[in-house]
Amino acid sequence: MSTRIRTVLQSRGHSAFLVASLMLGVLIGIGASVLVWGIELVTRTVEQSEEGLNLGRWMVAISVPIGLGASWLLNRQFGPGVAGGGVVETMVAVNLEGGHLPAKPIGPKIAATAITLGTGGSGGREGPIVMSGAAIGSWFSRIGKFDLDRVKSFVASGAGAGIGASFNTPIAGMMFALEVILRSFAVRHISAVVITSVSAAVTTQLLVGEERFLSSPVFELEDPAQLILYALLSVVAVLVGILFLRILEATSNLRWPGRIPPWVAPIAFGLVVALIGVAYPETLGTGQEFLTGLISLLEPGDRVWGVLLLIALLKAVTSALTRQGGGSAGTFMPALVIGGAVGAGFAILVEPIWGLSEINPGAFALVGMAASLAATVRAPLTSVILVFELTGDYGLVLPLMLSAALATFIGDRLHPESTYETSLRRKGIHLPTGEDIDLLDTVTVGNVMSAVEDPAHPAMDIETLERLLASTHHHGVAVMEDDRFVGVVTLHDIPPAAPHRAGLVVRDIMSTDPISVTADLPVSAALARMASLGLGRLPVVAADDSTRLLGMFRRQSVVDAYHYALGSSTDRHLYRDRVRVRTQPGASFFELEVKPGSPLAGMDLRDIPWPNDATLVSIRRGSSVLIPRGFTTIAAGDVLTLFGTGESREELASSMEPRSKDSGG
Repeated sequence: MSTRIRTVLQSRGHSAFLVASLMLGVLIGIGASVLVWGIELVTRTVEQSEEGLNLGRWMVAISVPIGLGASWLLNRQFGPGVAGGGVVETMVAVNLEGGHLPAKPIGPKIAATAITLGTGGSGGREGPIVMSGAAIGSWFSRIGKFDLDRVKSFVASGAGAGIGASFNTPIAGMMFALEVILRSFAVRHISAVVITSVSAAVTTQLLVGEERFLSSPVFELEDPAQLILYALLSVVAVLVGILFLRILEATSNLRWPGRIPPWVAPIAFGLVVALIGVAYPETLGTGQEFLTGLISLLEPGDRVWGVLLLIALLKAVTSALTRQGGGSAGTFMPALVIGGAVGAGFAILVEPIWGLSEINPGAFALVGMAASLAATVRAPLTSVILVFELTGDYGLVLPLMLSAALATFIGDRLHPESTYETSLRRKGIHLPTGEDIDLLDTVTVGNVMSAVEDPAHPAMDIETLERLLASTHHHGVAVMEDDRFVGVVTLHDIPPAAPHRAGLVVRDIMSTDPISVTADLPVSAALARMASLGLGRLPVVAADDSTRLLGMFRRQSVVDAYHYALGSSTDRHLYRDRVRVRTQPGASFFELEVKPGSPLAGMDLRDIPWPNDATLVSIRRGSSVLIPRGFTTIAAGDVLTLFGTGESREELASSMEPRSKDSGG
């Protein structure tokens, strides 16, 4: 199969890229169909066992622990990527690993998800299918030998197509890939994402059927005054969504006692999830049927608002414990279930006191879904479009857009991190904020500004100013008075004719209100400002005091910025290595001293062939500690602090040994 695919993709033109995107979508559609069939198969098996054992609701006390235990075993056998969600791993792969995701866990991941959810574990199938789709995209791009940029496109396309195929929502899958995985709406990625998402959704429809994931009545915003209630619902949904994030974080910090065998954990957590499910079955599984029932609520009297809010909180608990117990499930669908329960409960609560118009709990459940998802994953566009596509209902476009935007805005201020960013932080990973930036966007003015060595004084005469400009080889200098920055004077400000220069001083010709920049401004923005105004230099002033001069940003600073940025790109490689090595088994911190005569002395970090399983953490030079950068030069006497395996320590220590004088013979 690999040979056939490579033959099709021999051309590297845009047409081959689009054909590859289409083929990738078909593969992911097949994978999503297998996951759906797997969940249905396990669910039917559990139902048949329940009938045979005649345990009723108590069947989950057996099935859920077995399901989590089986998923835990698969994770132990095939690697840590099998358990949990999968979105975080995909984000790391795209942003730090060049789009590389191993293909080996795809089958076990699908199997673990089917077992987890089919036996009653709480969660969604979207996270695992995102990772599986991304892994298929990574494998596919390696077969086609595409460049790095298109590899990222394929991985993100695979992730988005997984969403689109699993939920029959190709547009939402496309938005998820751009908004969450790539965190970029660059045009070069869109064509692959669109084609892959659509072809995956079509493939799944052909294999599984066109049944809508959620069925919904048709809703309309009949009274614009209800927008006030929808805005209030957004606040409530954010608070409950943040509580969900807190529960996820709290359970992830649980540590199983070392004296108890690790296999006890999935059974214990599974029993807790099952006991909650016995009392409230709505908290188990994906919650699809429960959501459909909420959306179909036309009369407030059918449910008790307090019970719905309790179900929302318990759904957060069961979802968190399912993941902590080794289950393979995502947080996407639980966020929708929590939001739907909160929305319907809110509508039932306010209905007796709202006399302006009739309240439909199903409509509020829909809006609550979008608000909760936006607050949890910080993807407002994906949230709105997903609800549209899940229900096929566009009548609530204004409440949905309002609630998703408000939920994202308020959520950013109350809990700056999404569920994925929180997981990344726990692993010590901070992803770059974007990739579609110039090198100069990564460097600030403060990194490359020049010092103010010879400023002019307002009382300085013209002849002295000319000598100053000639000695500094600059066309303009800052003007200082009593240690205060008061202006800029340039060579062009000096009158060319002698009669006009008699008695003039710098104060008479200088610019007293020059355009300035601050040290934290990106070099790209400062350069754009210089170019648009036709200036050759910009004074750098303190952000809180425009009379305190910090330095000068000149044209030479732009050249320095490029060198700095190129060095920083090496820093990013060092950072990727740091993230990779810290996950190696048996790795630890160690120190090595660079002795006189060592081959490393005098070398820049970027030129040193570091062992694969070691990464440099810091450099101690005398009483100072240096943060390693690509352009940092190693000196004799430096003490290097590294993190790596024992093998890498021995390899590095051997390579650092000083050369003997007769070693060249």
